[in-house]
Amino acid sequence: MERYLCIHCHFYQPPRENPWLEAVEIQDSAYPYHDWNERITAECYAPNSAARILDGEGHIVKIVNNYSRISFNFGPTLLSWMEDNAPHTYAKILVADKESQQLFSGHGSAIAQAYNHMILPLASRRDKYTQVLWGIRDFENRFGRSPEGMWLPETAVDMETLEVLAELGIRFTILAPHQARQVRKLASQRWRNVEGAKIDPTRAYQANLPSGRSISLFFYDGPISQAVAFEHLLSNGEHFAQRLLSGFSDARRWPQLMHISTDGETYGHHHPHGDMALAFALEYVESQRLARITNYGEYLAKHPPALEVEIINNTSWSCMHGVERWRSDCGCNSGMKPGWRQHWRAPLRQALDWLRDELAGPYEQKAREYLKDPWAARDEYVRVMLDRSEDARRDFLARQQARELAEEEQVTVWKLLEIERHALLMYTSCGWFFDELSGIETVQVIMYAGRAVQLAREALGQDFEAGFLERLAQAHSNVATFGDGARIYTTWVKPAILDLPKVAAHFAVSSLFDHHEEHPSIYCYDVSVNDAQRFQSGRFRMDMGQARICSRITQDCGTFTYGVLHLGGHNINAGVRDFRGSQAYLEAVKELSEAFNRADVAESLRLLDKYFDGAQYTLKSLFRDEQRRIVGHILESTLTEVEANYRQVYESDAPLLRFLSELHIPRPKVLHATAEFVLNSSLRHAFEADELDLGAIAALMDAAARDEITLDTAGLSYVLKRRLASLSDLLAANPAEPMAFAQFEVAVRLARSLPFEIDLWHAQNVCYRVLQDICRPHDSKPAEQELRQRWLTIAEKLNLKCAAPAADAVPPPPQPVPQAA
Repeated sequence: MERYLCIHCHFYQPPRENPWLEAVEIQDSAYPYHDWNERITAECYAPNSAARILDGEGHIVKIVNNYSRISFNFGPTLLSWMEDNAPHTYAKILVADKESQQLFSGHGSAIAQAYNHMILPLASRRDKYTQVLWGIRDFENRFGRSPEGMWLPETAVDMETLEVLAELGIRFTILAPHQARQVRKLASQRWRNVEGAKIDPTRAYQANLPSGRSISLFFYDGPISQAVAFEHLLSNGEHFAQRLLSGFSDARRWPQLMHISTDGETYGHHHPHGDMALAFALEYVESQRLARITNYGEYLAKHPPALEVEIINNTSWSCMHGVERWRSDCGCNSGMKPGWRQHWRAPLRQALDWLRDELAGPYEQKAREYLKDPWAARDEYVRVMLDRSEDARRDFLARQQARELAEEEQVTVWKLLEIERHALLMYTSCGWFFDELSGIETVQVIMYAGRAVQLAREALGQDFEAGFLERLAQAHSNVATFGDGARIYTTWVKPAILDLPKVAAHFAVSSLFDHHEEHPSIYCYDVSVNDAQRFQSGRFRMDMGQARICSRITQDCGTFTYGVLHLGGHNINAGVRDFRGSQAYLEAVKELSEAFNRADVAESLRLLDKYFDGAQYTLKSLFRDEQRRIVGHILESTLTEVEANYRQVYESDAPLLRFLSELHIPRPKVLHATAEFVLNSSLRHAFEADELDLGAIAALMDAAARDEITLDTAGLSYVLKRRLASLSDLLAANPAEPMAFAQFEVAVRLARSLPFEIDLWHAQNVCYRVLQDICRPHDSKPAEQELRQRWLTIAEKLNLKCAAPAADAVPPPPQPVPQAA
């Protein structure tokens, strides 16, 4: 009988955007990357778009896009981030879906996901419907087709969820084997119990629903999926392939579908180089014709279900207690904090349920003043979320408004819909998944609730904060310092709450250090500068101006006057107020400028307080990324001076350090710390220099080894990785340009000479594309032959082999996946 193989990857990250900025702020725990989305993209999402296949000697012989040969889903909120922040990888994912349609009889490998990973069995039917519909619309917008299947967050399922999927045209979903209760032949009356994961995973099943609709279900192979995720199966590509093939049985008399499902991050992030094991396994199976690689859509079209299945309601793949992990202290947790309990889960959900229900009635009542159907409008609002242009907003209102709306009424409509968007985002499953109430994922969902509360205050004229905090206080942290949910809200959410005056304050402070264009943008806010004046007195500076701030999300706008004093270092004082006319503005400019020009600091501060009603802002008022950048700017001269002093001490005492080392006498900590700072700093500067000086870098590395210095390998490798990527892009634009080639060659030599791993992924990709051309037999001139030889030399340093194996060739003898390619 026919054998089919399908590997499904669930790629997902929780939405990490600041709800007031619609952007992910810097996350120090992701160092050296800006945030975890960026880091996991570098470790997983990008590598799977260009995965390496090695020969028996460990050389790269082929680079493939894994996405085109697997089944996969990406969380819509992750794809939204990727579109803006990792566009090359994003494009490769979309291309892979088109390629998979050619490979798999017109069936694309991408499937949709319920929008923001809400646990659907715990949601109201209305929220279920919106989550599924938003997931479908997002998918259609990105992939240009309707999805055949949909991934359910945590595979959490109940009959109502399946009804919503079927109603909205979803043909199939994927579940864990323990979520099946019983099976029978279609039209048969006799059920067979399969509880305890006894269902055969190698075929499709049909679930008949109370409405008369039906949906197809696939139950993945549990043991093999578990082995991939937790048993280091990805350390060897052939072992992985053989374990997959072990799921087939000659005893079965139907076309078997051997399929597994895991978090996609398994292939590269959780298991480094797992992308390579995946690529090798697929190539191995396919080239030796051990099974046909397929996806769910193709298999379902060829082999419709012959059996009916009944599911177990309120179950999931990651909680042995059903869906209790997201509403109670069921005992499921990471296991990293023994003794910690998750009693906080129930009161957190109860607080959010209370807020959702309290918001629903006023939202519906207020929205009916402007919209034909408030809930239908919420469903269709996803089109505006995907395209916030004026045209898209106009089209939305043309379909949804009950009458022609004035500009301020439109702002109210956008705020009302944003209330509902955040009331859905606050149910993102990761808020309950981990161990602690104060964890970043849980704080994030409370942030979304805080944004909904703020918008309700503005659009509905009602304040739900006190009632919400009263209930949130019932959720107790495991960390005594954090107390309870109410204290966490006060500590982290309240300071993050943003309004237009605070955006104006950010603009005012940052204007001291930037030459803003006339219409700058600050995250999801547009700024129109109506007037800007700068005054300088020695090392003191003062800016005054007026600017209009508009939110691209709610269209809410305000015009503000600002004044900001920089008294050197981090001493910054700013004031912001509503614009009260040109006369009042010019009067403030006149008085403040006169005091400032007299160098009367005390009077300048007094007038700043007077004209801006005591509304004072400082460097602390800046958004986190900008705060870091400006603090870095302020510290630049100080750090340069400090570095020079440290360097002087190091150079003076370096012979002493060497002498102590020769005598095996412990070096004084202060001298060792000085050497560590200077050598790491020197190496970073050397890596960033316009010209890479290999001799100087080698001398620094020798000194570090001799003095037993701990190098910042993460930071240094990241700097050189970015340098290599930049040089690779320059060379890709013109592979024959001598200067670009020389710089690229030097950077590769440097990377290969270092005692720590440098990510050569981008450089290898560029070189591989060039090799596809120059390795083809063809006549060439002497100059071309010389260039070809130089490329072959650099390819060898990058571990690339000139000729990729033919598509139908048997892969070379398998090798364990190495730690570096």
